[in-house]
Amino acid sequence: MLINRFLRRGFCTAVARPWLFVGLGNPGDKYKGTRHNVGFEMIDAFAESQGISMNTVHCKATFGQGFVGDAPVLLAKPQTYMNLSGESTGPLAAYYKLPLNRVLVFHDDMGLPCGVLRLRHNGGHGGHNGCVYWSL
Repeated sequence: MLINRFLRRGFCTAVARPWLFVGLGNPGDKYKGTRHNVGFEMIDAFAESQGISMNTVHCKATFGQGFVGDAPVLLAKPQTYMNLSGESTGPLAAYYKLPLNRVLVFHDDMGLPCGVLRLRHNGGHGGHNGCVYWSL
């Protein structure tokens, strides 16, 4: 489906690998608006800014796909609890045959002041047991 849309845009030779953006949080109203769900909020804000609908469920995640310029992007909010998000994120990356360097995980980090963002190559778990490390 994403590949077909990409080819219809006239890019017939090489199809760019998509980026997978995963926002971590916990499902349910209890966690809405909490710092713990900042990953969900980041995905929602990004999806809205790019006009990407988050209207399907894929691999235990609320899921959307679209483009940023010519780059295909996949957006996911795992509907497992945060410490089980690898049950969703690993299968998504495997399904799209993505190397881990094409996966960005957004989550809160109690070591950062509120409102501060950090992008870290080969980042760690940020205090979330099991949520970032998975095997493909």
